[in-house]
Amino acid sequence: MSPVRPRRTARLLLLAGLLGLAGCSAWQNPRAAQELARQNEPAGSVYTGWRVYQDRCAACHGPDASGGPQAPDLRVRVRDLGERRFMSRVLRRYDWGGVAEGTAPGSDAQVDAALQRRSGALQMPAWEGEPRVSAHIADLYVYLAARAEGTQGPGRPVR
Repeated sequence: MSPVRPRRTARLLLLAGLLGLAGCSAWQNPRAAQELARQNEPAGSVYTGWRVYQDRCAACHGPDASGGPQAPDLRVRVRDLGERRFMSRVLRRYDWGGVAEGTAPGSDAQVDAALQRRSGALQMPAWEGEPRVSAHIADLYVYLAARAEGTQGPGRPVR
């Protein structure tokens, strides 16, 4: 046997081993991509958010977040807010009947309706003192964001 043959065999074995390792890393790549995608999703549960919404928000904003006589459609509102702004508004901000920030506090029609007792409260309560809402604010956002994006339809979400 010539000394060239063992070198050639060793090289072939090394090449086969490297190709095998490359195959393993390609097999694991989808997992890494899926993990990164999960990390970029907002933390929270659509189902838990729906439960909190039904308990604390549905009376004014409607059972499916589509608005009511006293409060606006949250699917439209949440579409323009990020998670941080949503949480800030829900936990700390008082809102005069859905009037945007930086505008006059309420329209004449809203004031007239309140004076004639035709509408409910003119302010959305700040929920930072409510343990259930503050503990599940991320869940509430995930539910409303899913409604806004159309990935969650009306009604009870799947658990």
